[in-house]
Amino acid sequence: MRWFELFFLLIIGSLFSNLGWKIWKKEKISLIHDYHYKKVKDNDKKAYIAKMGKAHLVIGIGIILTGIIDFFADTLLGWWICGSTFCIGLVMIIYAQIKYNHGMF
Repeated sequence: MRWFELFFLLIIGSLFSNLGWKIWKKEKISLIHDYHYKKVKDNDKKAYIAKMGKAHLVIGIGIILTGIIDFFADTLLGWWICGSTFCIGLVMIIYAQIKYNHGMF
């Protein structure tokens, strides 16, 4: 069962991390739904995608760490890390949306 959990969390974490890397470093704003950035000014798009990409990267790394910690230890530490990094990433996304898109949608 631990192998399945590790495998599942590594896949999900890798998907989030890959998405974050592509948004942030490759500047692929098209990976974000267009209504989330339709009010973002052209000169703010670089900062917006950097914050959004980093937020997804934080969430992905947290999920990967959770899988690794839970595989080796039978504690709630991994899930605390997952919850913390998810909340941090979510706050980063909300901040970027409000600052650059002037609202969530």
